[in-house]
Amino acid sequence: MSKKNIESVNYGLEKIFEGAQDFLPLLGTDYVELYVGNAKQAAHFYKTAFGFQSLAYKGLETGSRDTVSYVLKQDKIRLVLTSPLTSKQEDINNHIVKHGDGVKVVALWVEDARSAWEETTKRGAKSFLEPTVEKDESGEIVKAGIYTYGETVHMFIERKNFNGTFLPGYVKWESDYSPEPVGLKFIDHMVGNVGWNEMDVWVKWYEDVMGFVNFLSFDDKQIHTEYSALMSKVMSNGNGRIKFPINEPAEGMKKSQIEEYLDFYEGPGVQHIAVATDDIIKTVSDLRSRGIEFLSTPPEEYYKAVPGRLEEHSHELREDIERLKSLGIMVDADEEGYLLQIFTKPIQDRPTLFFEIIQRMGARGFGAGNFKALFESIEREQELRGTLN
Repeated sequence: MSKKNIESVNYGLEKIFEGAQDFLPLLGTDYVELYVGNAKQAAHFYKTAFGFQSLAYKGLETGSRDTVSYVLKQDKIRLVLTSPLTSKQEDINNHIVKHGDGVKVVALWVEDARSAWEETTKRGAKSFLEPTVEKDESGEIVKAGIYTYGETVHMFIERKNFNGTFLPGYVKWESDYSPEPVGLKFIDHMVGNVGWNEMDVWVKWYEDVMGFVNFLSFDDKQIHTEYSALMSKVMSNGNGRIKFPINEPAEGMKKSQIEEYLDFYEGPGVQHIAVATDDIIKTVSDLRSRGIEFLSTPPEEYYKAVPGRLEEHSHELREDIERLKSLGIMVDADEEGYLLQIFTKPIQDRPTLFFEIIQRMGARGFGAGNFKALFESIEREQELRGTLN
């Protein structure tokens, strides 16, 4: 990362902690809900391949006649996989037909869901769900939701008066099949793709509606290869717990990964979920052994340049470069430290949603020094799919 970018990160972070608006205090990511074609099979995949554990269930046996949901957990990460049970559940069916399996809800944990909804809707957010109280024998929760880019939703979840497994209406999901976790800890950030000339629109939306700060920006001069380019701005809430980079396409000789996503997702949506680990070598080794496919390994020259790219942090690198190369893990640094990251291939047939595995060793950036190698790897996959031109 250049000195200019480092200064931009630090200045942005200072502004976040000193000047961010406090009308929407967020405690963290509560859960991420995906609409999928077959929740039962998807749950088996996430347990087997990613090491998630069974947590909660809602379906016919619990009185839910139109949808079924399986809730999975790994450390602080909760995934909800939801499918329709009949063709009459039009909203979910239409979402799956149009987008394929994808993220519908990014739920945010709040102290006061009513206030969160009121503050955001009066600032221009389109309501998805007015404040609603749900109860069972374990207590009550309050939830409310607003639309963000595309058909994606932010749900505000207030659970201070609830001590159940997940949410009212769900029961504990008991399972004899429990593969070991792979060391995933929490959601580091989630990236959204939006259409041409829409990035600044949504940056302003997050600033005005949710009080977020744009603390880091990349343009097509920084994020490009010989063939394609994109632009990205990173939004964060006041305490820095929620980070949403927003990407849009940029003009290039060939079709960018963002354009490919928009073509196959048929609109804006969540591009990838970045999940943190404390031991990326073990996590990635475990994931590979369970069948998770990652983007192709950067060339030899990339790893030869790692010590120079880390500069003053090169002596801090604990991991063996040859081991990182064998797994395809990339390395980058800023003035705070270094980070290690790797990206899966899309986890469904449509080239849309994928995961990033990240380990931060002090660095607060997003791997700017890896952009060229990463996008060249993505382009190789696009070429195989015939979607680069």
